[in-house]
Amino acid sequence: MFRHVPALGAAALLASVPVQSHAQNRSVLPPVIVDAAKKRPAQQQAKPQAKRSSRTGVARANRSPAAPLPQPAAPASLTVADTRQATTELARIPGAVAVVPDTAFKNAPAQSIKDMLDYVPGVFVQPKWGDDTRLAIRGSGLSRNFHLRGTQLFMDGIPINTSDGYGDFQEIDPTAYRYVEVFKGANALRFGGNSLGGAINFVMPSGRDASWFDGRVDGGAFGYLRGQASSGGASGPADYFVTGSSWRNDGYRDHSSGFGERGSANIGYQFSPDFETRFYLNANSVRQRIPGEVTRTAALTTPQAAWTDNVVNDWQRNIDTIRVANKSTLRLDSTTIDFGIFGVDRHLMHPIYQWLDYRYADYGGFVRAADDRIVGGHRNRVTVGLNIQNGTIDANQYQNIGGNKGAQQSALVQKPENYTAYLEDAWYVVPTVSLVAGTQFLYAVRDQQVNFSLNGDVPGRSSFSLWSPKGGIVWDVDPAWQVFANVSRSAEAPSFGENVAPNFLHPNYPTIPFYDIKAQTATTYEIGTRGRRPDYSWDLALYRADIRNELQCFYSSFGNCNVTNADRTVHQGVEAGFGATLFRGLAVNSDQPDRIWLNVAYTYSDFRYDHDARFGDNRLPGAPSHFLRAELLYRHPSGISFGPNIEWVPQAYYVDSANTLATDPYVLWGLKATYDDGRHFSAYVEGRNLSDKAYIAATSIIDRADPTSRLFNPGNGRAVYAGIRYKL
Repeated sequence: MFRHVPALGAAALLASVPVQSHAQNRSVLPPVIVDAAKKRPAQQQAKPQAKRSSRTGVARANRSPAAPLPQPAAPASLTVADTRQATTELARIPGAVAVVPDTAFKNAPAQSIKDMLDYVPGVFVQPKWGDDTRLAIRGSGLSRNFHLRGTQLFMDGIPINTSDGYGDFQEIDPTAYRYVEVFKGANALRFGGNSLGGAINFVMPSGRDASWFDGRVDGGAFGYLRGQASSGGASGPADYFVTGSSWRNDGYRDHSSGFGERGSANIGYQFSPDFETRFYLNANSVRQRIPGEVTRTAALTTPQAAWTDNVVNDWQRNIDTIRVANKSTLRLDSTTIDFGIFGVDRHLMHPIYQWLDYRYADYGGFVRAADDRIVGGHRNRVTVGLNIQNGTIDANQYQNIGGNKGAQQSALVQKPENYTAYLEDAWYVVPTVSLVAGTQFLYAVRDQQVNFSLNGDVPGRSSFSLWSPKGGIVWDVDPAWQVFANVSRSAEAPSFGENVAPNFLHPNYPTIPFYDIKAQTATTYEIGTRGRRPDYSWDLALYRADIRNELQCFYSSFGNCNVTNADRTVHQGVEAGFGATLFRGLAVNSDQPDRIWLNVAYTYSDFRYDHDARFGDNRLPGAPSHFLRAELLYRHPSGISFGPNIEWVPQAYYVDSANTLATDPYVLWGLKATYDDGRHFSAYVEGRNLSDKAYIAATSIIDRADPTSRLFNPGNGRAVYAGIRYKL
């Protein structure tokens, strides 16, 4: 798939430096946003702004040119940072992080998480079917052939992952968010980030920075149609934002149709300039058929065909979710305290090899305090927090008879618990250099009760006590250039799906119950730089993670991957993004000239076993060594832009640990044209995979494959999409 990241490019996503303390006089690297906002007309500029940023304490005011006197300013939201505040906040982190604003993905089809994160280096995200996607950050969760593991997903800071660690993309609505935050690895400390991949947080606007009306219609290839509308506003101390969307898609492949509705809302109230509370509601209903993985030959020769068994037994993944939460922010002089609670009710109806009927009841809370003051003549920022996420999973499985429930096969009650405490201190040696040290402690429980099972399930309980220290440095070389380095440890408790169950085993394979699976730990070394200049921007990170007990596929039969622990593995690579103005003033030579902009995101990944007893130093399967996304855009100050883009995987990658079967290299190209008047109206037309290339978009993995192994997900063929958007 292709999407357009305008203006400053992917490299600029991360360019920013710690915010200026009101007790100091120091230069600040201006927050860099992917798409610099166009100048608005006077009546829009007059929209009230905050007198004081809730995150920075820096005074701000905005006077309407048409008004003879200053107008009273509405308070900014304390509980929801805007895009600029979020970018500044993340710049304090001595590691690879990103803020992707909605301007980077809303003038596009934006069907899935791929359309949102495609230009963030280090994030490998490829579609499988419907909204389901294979996502890996620095090689996280490559062994997970279904769902997501290894990266924690949040919606406004509220967990999307289940309490035992599974993630799901069906609840993600790209049209609902103001921006997306990406925290790689242990850089996700404030979310209790205890996994190799880190965390991704999808953030809705509040009523204080949302349009009164925003509506759009998108449509295109393979029967795709979506409508969306939102509304937001503020009145005195209260504000609201509500959004809803409905979509349907026939799908490129046979047996891949789906439809769904998603809705989100938040309501905030400021009791005083220093105390605000906000209530959140999110609801989803999604119905999606699954075409299934096929052989390599089938994927490249008959890519639209589904696997026969998926059709005969009507494989599906259907989900209904309701998520409620409350978050409050209290500001006390130099200390800001965030606290809240949440609850999630999720019903999964999932006919696959068996008919899965799972009900999840997750709940939890969090508290976080950040104190920023001058200590001994130096700025010092201390952050301390506690996260709790617990739940109960009623896991019932039945025979799948033509897509209908048959006889019950198992009835389990699973109770995961997660308690995370963390502490971080950033001390500024000089105004432009901060030393950061922190630690995180995770106590996790996995408890399973077996009421009935014909599947070989066993009861048991395991617990994990995991420390994750971290240290780093951030140097503001100048106001628009930053260098960082860190050493960190991540730790990931396994989910209930990690085990080798008896009924799936080859006679020579051991029986490994879930409670004997060890936690995955990693020590990661990282160095990088980010910044911008008027005509170019960059983001570069180099990392190496030495991993113990990586959750990997070691035993398999009937196409299933049964996950247990490897001994030692290594994940290392290069994440590079840059943008550059190649030409300017071609037809318009003014203070806002036209330009040709090049935007590139490149990821190099070297993931290997480290002297493994079975696989030696083989490459880990599931991710390409090289992945490139690039676009070349002509941008006119009137709001018109157009140009080509490519996705390139120049080298095949293995799908099995034995390194016997690989994918196929490919290059895709597309074209896109957009118009945005900067006020009310925008539209786009986009063509993807215009050469109609048959290619493998994503794979499952296995320990040892052969040409008959069904592991491959074909990518979509030639497609054209168009959409219009109007807001007030």
